[in-house]
Amino acid sequence: MLTPNQASAGELLELIRSGRANTRADLQRATGLSRSTVGQRLDLLNRVGWLRHTDGTSTGGRPSHRIDFDPSHASVIAIDLETRHARAAVLDLAGTILAEHTAPLNIGDGPEQVLDQLAGWFPDLITAAGIEPGHVCGVGLSVPGPVDWETGRVVQPPIMPGWDQYPIRARMQEAYARHVGRSLEDGPVPVFVDNDANLMALAEHQANHRDCAAFVLVKVSTGIGAGVVIGRDVFRGVDGGAGDIGHIRLHDRPDALCMCGSHGCLAAVASGRALAGQLSELGLPSASGSDVRRLLSEGHPDAIRLAREAGRRAGEVLVTVVTLLNPGVLMLAGDLSGVPFMTGVRELLYQRAMPRTTAGLQIVTSRLGDHAGLIGAAAMVVEFLYSPARADARLAARVG
Repeated sequence: MLTPNQASAGELLELIRSGRANTRADLQRATGLSRSTVGQRLDLLNRVGWLRHTDGTSTGGRPSHRIDFDPSHASVIAIDLETRHARAAVLDLAGTILAEHTAPLNIGDGPEQVLDQLAGWFPDLITAAGIEPGHVCGVGLSVPGPVDWETGRVVQPPIMPGWDQYPIRARMQEAYARHVGRSLEDGPVPVFVDNDANLMALAEHQANHRDCAAFVLVKVSTGIGAGVVIGRDVFRGVDGGAGDIGHIRLHDRPDALCMCGSHGCLAAVASGRALAGQLSELGLPSASGSDVRRLLSEGHPDAIRLAREAGRRAGEVLVTVVTLLNPGVLMLAGDLSGVPFMTGVRELLYQRAMPRTTAGLQIVTSRLGDHAGLIGAAAMVVEFLYSPARADARLAARVG
């Protein structure tokens, strides 16, 4: 039970959003607040339109009145930025995609050009979603590199030249205001940035594995990275570097030069970029993980063989990951996450990890597919803006 001085309107909203309390009686029991105080705080949430009310089933007497978070009262713009293309979408607060756009985009063109190009998509997306610009409460951006969550800046990203420490939030806010028409005098649109594997892990965990106390997602595309969810929260480390497993060194490949400048990194041996190079040498021209994905779907024997071997090399690193974190679910995602790669991972894990470590481990592939990054980017915005402390601050500003 929360103590009364903790149970603000934002705390009540958290109980409602999580499904732990969805009637007035449930809220009273969970918080210890009086019926009248619960009513006052619900009235505050109702005044800003954050709740919806329905009549529920009754076990006798008066029907219960169910209270839920209303995901349609605002929208989020989410962006999933890859190395050679990007997706952008408008979503409601439950992660339902209302409008989407995908197009080629070269991350190597640098942040100025890329962020402006992305913001140029927003007006048509907003129109296609059938909403007004004022309905957008925030922008979430997924990027293929380590991110310092507090500052929203990318930190020494191997595959994002020119992006290191760039002020992404401020630049996106300026580009948003210019393309969408929001005046910075009205306050900049909130912008949030995180690593792609983190956001994919957040999305997949919320959608399909909420009861998993330790969840690991490994994205294998042009690079290799992992997202970790402990409880309900993404684990980012002290400055966003957690999960950067693509740069763990393999002892027997000192010849493999990685884009980070080091030799022997897992990404230099087993990523989509690495396999693309190996396949090109075999006469199958490839430039990235998406090309490898295409060759795998076409059943090319060399692509299948190399993907399975890449899975085994990744498995060498993942033995340590699962031993350290003891996750309930290990999810493989990205361009290489099909059967050959998964087979290689399984071979190494079950061969080298302790039986106790793998006894309760599910090894699965992504269920949200190419939309995981978008849904995770939107969830990041919602989780921050509607967290208890932030919700209380927003309520005070709007109705105070």
